[in-house]
Amino acid sequence: MDVLVIEDEDALSEFIVLELSHEGYNVTAAYDGREGLELALDRKWDIVLLDLMLPKLNGIEVCRRLKAVKDIPIIMITARDSVMDRVLGLDSGADDYIAKPFAIEELLARIRVIMRREEKRNDLPSLLLQFKDLELNIESRILKKGEKLIELTKKEYDLLFMFMKNINRVLTREVLLENIWGYNAEIETNVVDVYVRHLRNKLDSADKESYIQTKRGMGYVMRE
Repeated sequence: MDVLVIEDEDALSEFIVLELSHEGYNVTAAYDGREGLELALDRKWDIVLLDLMLPKLNGIEVCRRLKAVKDIPIIMITARDSVMDRVLGLDSGADDYIAKPFAIEELLARIRVIMRREEKRNDLPSLLLQFKDLELNIESRILKKGEKLIELTKKEYDLLFMFMKNINRVLTREVLLENIWGYNAEIETNVVDVYVRHLRNKLDSADKESYIQTKRGMGYVMRE
């Protein structure tokens, strides 16, 4: 598996490269945002490990530009660990987020989670998920509300997919974190609340009940 590490701290970059290489990964390192983006666009990668605070081009911008042309898994690696920083990174297209300092075992586990998720996604058949006037094509990842196309970020799509695959089932924040972000229950669950609010803003009409209902003390549900 080919991994690109974009990290400007030499010691940390060398540590990641060494550890991943010992695990059998083919690893290449870049040390600033521009070099990393050029490498990411030039070759096919299975996953990119991307620092947020990079010289020449920051990680958010690298992520946005890369996701605009390639559907490639990205894990943000950064010293910043506030909820809004995580949301900013995930909104730019990142698939996961890990804060420094971290144990290499955690990073390896997160890589494995994303790779399993990508394998499952690649195995999905071509079909439509429907709920009321929403129609989600899980092959093209296109959402329609009636005849209107609605643009979703990757995480918004993943969250809506979970709800539409589990109609009438209450999904806890912990279940959503584990399945979409790969986080365990110890991570703050208000990341889910932020993304549910984003989805509601895109889907809901002022004169109708929200598509995604809150079950107080339990989680969220799409209920027919």
